[in-house]
Formats: sequence, structure tokens, C-alpha cells
Amino acid sequence: MVKRVAIVGAGVTGLTSIKCCLEEGLEPTCFEKSDDFGGLWRFTEHIEDGKPSVYKSMVSNTCKEMSAFSDFPYPEDFPNYMANAKFFEYLKLYAKHFDLVKHIQFKTTVISIKKRSDFSTTGQWDVVTESNGKQGSSVFDAVMVCIGYLSESFLPLESFPGIKKFKGSYFHSRFYKHPDVFQGKRVLVVGMGNSGVDIAVEASHVAEKVMISTGRGAWALSRVFDNGYPWDMVFITRFMNLVRNSLPGPILGWIIANKMSQWFDHENYSLIPQDRRVMREPVLNDDLPSRIITGKITIRPKVKEFKENSVVFQNSSEEEPIDIIVFATGYTFSFFPFLEESVLKVENKQASLYKYIFNPHLEKPTLAIVGLIKPFGAVMPVVEMQARWITRVFKGLCQLPPVTTMVKEVTEKKQKKIHWFGFSFDEVLKTDCLVYVDELASFIGSKPSLLALFFKEPKLALEIFFGPCTNYQYRLTGPGKWAGARKAILTQWDRTLKPIRTRVVEDSSNFFPYLLKIFGLFALFAALFLGFQ
Repeated sequence: MVKRVAIVGAGVTGLTSIKCCLEEGLEPTCFEKSDDFGGLWRFTEHIEDGKPSVYKSMVSNTCKEMSAFSDFPYPEDFPNYMANAKFFEYLKLYAKHFDLVKHIQFKTTVISIKKRSDFSTTGQWDVVTESNGKQGSSVFDAVMVCIGYLSESFLPLESFPGIKKFKGSYFHSRFYKHPDVFQGKRVLVVGMGNSGVDIAVEASHVAEKVMISTGRGAWALSRVFDNGYPWDMVFITRFMNLVRNSLPGPILGWIIANKMSQWFDHENYSLIPQDRRVMREPVLNDDLPSRIITGKITIRPKVKEFKENSVVFQNSSEEEPIDIIVFATGYTFSFFPFLEESVLKVENKQASLYKYIFNPHLEKPTLAIVGLIKPFGAVMPVVEMQARWITRVFKGLCQLPPVTTMVKEVTEKKQKKIHWFGFSFDEVLKTDCLVYVDELASFIGSKPSLLALFFKEPKLALEIFFGPCTNYQYRLTGPGKWAGARKAILTQWDRTLKPIRTRVVEDSSNFFPYLLKIFGLFALFAALFLGFQ
């Protein structure tokens, strides 16, 4: 019987894992190597080894309603998209409300996690930690690894001929904090993910010149979507997901391209993705097209080679002078240093995990990797649902399928096939967050039944189907049912508008109400006139 659970890391994933353990009556102990929780969202001026790092100005790419934990909505006055400091404030509120901090041991590094000699029967682990220079060992019934994949920079310098001759400075985007370093410089950003574009836009306000080098291109998306609403509240709905997953891939690709280019023509701005058969994560940046059209940023092709003080791009012999290179080349996942290869083997930056969580070959399912996934949408609902399912697997309330079934699914995912219908993603770790969370929710019995709900409360059912797929839906029924879920769903648009509708005036440009009044008066006079005949 699983009782004591070790949790590695106290970021977003670690916090919700603590809470889910407590909900199931388990005893969590969370080990955090830094002096505070928050992980990625806790800004520090210094870079910590083995820890994610963010820049001062980073803003969330998913809105507050879509990224809220399922039983803890954001305060209504919080902005829809938050700077990292505001997001960290939410995490502090969450931790305080559910009394999570007392289960965290700060400044404690996990040195090793090994199977006990009787693992095949007990499923227990020996966990060795270090704090204040002293090591200690404890026995745990289960382990949840919650450190993600954003701490190991991917910097393939060997792929850039001439980089050793370059006399300027260069660094990975993980080490960026403030734009001051670009003052008056000629800057090249290599890579076009969200961090790379954010850095390029910031640099363009102080640098002499900014270029972004990209071979693959990307769709650029504004946080402000249809009618000014948050993009993910409009895009990620059950209705829209049903439509998307019912369409052949080429047709869906054409629709996505048409929708993305309604903001601006990506081909004219040199941004259009090279391979539109697969879905890459779009770039969320509200300023990019305006910086391009004003000449502050130039989009260039892949780097051919570097010279001492310049760069040459593919299909060109012209040298472009540069002073600083920022490699926004993403992150890699090679291993967790405290786990033995027999416990978790990584090949080609991929771990063979069932549902991105469990090693199918372990004799006992008492080790779970949480958050090693790139959902197309907010990460919080995904990792929370992972933790809810994991803790019930630990308790024996949910069973994993046979090993052969798990291995078959893992193998199929690694093949990265182009699907006939719906999205095909360009990386194994990427997945449709709605489909994935629905699947895990069905395992624990918390997926809402829309048909049953429609006959019981049609207004709520229609909001769930046509409205944004917020995380509160998974607290309407089943284990962990929350009495406030219904209200949270029906008031989600109110919380969205609260921080922006701060000046309400009568719409003087709309003459329709006045026409109605005039027509009504005319009808009244006509009726009175006819009544006197």
C-alpha cells in the first residue's frame, strides 16, 4: 500500500502533485534544491544549475482562465495574461490556500533514487538527499519527478560553421535576463520559438539592428484574438476541437493558414512555416509584425556560416555585420541525473513513457514522471490531471494496462506519423491538450458527460461544449468533485472581462436604440390618432 511519496521539484508541477497526494490521503515530501517554490515562474537575476530560468519581462502565453488549477480560479482582477511576477503571486495564493509549503524541504538536492532490493514486491525506493552539506537517506513507497525539461540548454555549436572564429559574444536564450546587453549592438537571434522572438522584440527597442534567423518559420499569433478575447479561450473549445479532429489534415492545414494570415500575410513577412503538414507551436507575440514592418526586425534564412564579425545566410554570399548572437535553440532532455538508466532510459532525447508518465517495464508503477510533455495549450491543467491520475494509480484505484499494450502505444508515438485527420505534431512530446486531459480524466472518472448534463442542465452543457475548455470542467463529477466548479464555469467570462472593462460608457455611436424609441413614439401617436377616429 503506497503511503509515503517523494516529490522532486516544487514548481507548478510539484505544487499540484503535493495537493493531489493530500487529496488521496498520501503523505508527500517535496524536495526543492532552491530556497523557494515556483520553479520557472520565480524570477531570479542569477542562473541556477539544473533549474529553469526566465527573463524579467516574460509574460504567460496562456490566459488565466485556461491555466487555472481546476478548483482554484484566479482572482477576478488579475490580468488575463500575466507577467511572471503576477503568475508567481497566484502560485503563492494556491500554496497558502491548500497549505502546501509545510510539505516542502527547501535547499535540498536529490542525489539518487534507487530501487530497494525488494522492489519487485514492495515497489519502494531509497532516496538520498543532501542539505547543508549533509546527506540523508529515506525510504519512500512512490516517487514523482516534477522538474520538467527546461533546464538543459540545447546549443549545437557544431552545426554552425565558423562559430569558433566569431569575435563577438554569444549565449543561449536561457541566460538572457534584461535587454541592456543589446544597447547599440547589432544582434542576431538564431531560432524562432517564443523566447527567441520575445528577446528579439525587446532587443529591437535598444539595439542598432536585430535579425532573426529561421529555417522552419512559424505562425505568429496575437494573444488578442477574435473580438479581443484571449486566443486560447476562443481556439481551445470542445466544439472547435471536434471540428478540427474531424477534418482531413490538408484541409485543416489550409484553414489554420487562412486564419493565421487574417492578422497579417505571413508570406509577405517571411514567416510562413516551411512544413505546414505538421503543427509547430505558434509564436505568441503581439509586437512582432509591427517591429518587422517598421524595420526594427528583419527575418533571415538559416545561417550558412559565421565570420569574425559577421554572418552569412544560406543562398547568399553577403556578409551581415553582427556583435551578439542569441541562440534560441530550445532545450534538450538527456536524463535525470539522480535516476539510473535501468529505471529511465533516454534515447534520441526521448524517454519511453506510457502516457508520458510511466515506464511500462517497471515491475511496480511507483515512479511517475510529471510534466515531461509539451501540450498545445496551458500546461497547468495537463500536469494537474497527470498528478490526479498518478496518485490514484499509486493507491491501486486505477490500473495500468498490460505491458505489451503500453509498449505498443509508446512505440507508435515515437514514429511521429502524419495523421489523416486532425493535427500532426512535429515532436513526440507535443500533444493536443484537450484530447490528452480528457483521456486521463476518463481513467479516474472525472470527464464530464455532456449528454447527461444536457438533459439535467442544458445551459451548463452548452457552455462546456461551445465555450472555452477550462479546467473547472474536471471537478464537476467523480473523485475530487468541487462544489464551486459549476459557478466557476458560468462566471469565467466575467473574470475575463473584469480587468479590462474598467471604463463603461453608453455607446453614443449606436443609433439603433434611438431609432426604436422614435419608431415607438410614432406608433403610439398613430395608435392614438386612429383611436380618435
